[in-house]
Amino acid sequence: RKRIEEGFGWLKTVGGLRKTKLIGRAKLSAQLLLGFSVYNLIRLGSLSGWWRGSHV
Repeated sequence: RKRIEEGFGWLKTVGGLRKTKLIGRAKLSAQLLLGFSVYNLIRLGSLSGWWRGSHV
């Protein structure tokens, strides 16, 4: 549960989902998919060592 909460918290603060400017379910789901994709890339990068998440 902690990992899921961290992902949604990151999306709200960094990913721009706290106050979205998009209208429509399709656009919002696309923004959510893009945001989680970026979060996964950053998480994988920090696990492998090529990305330091201290400045994110």
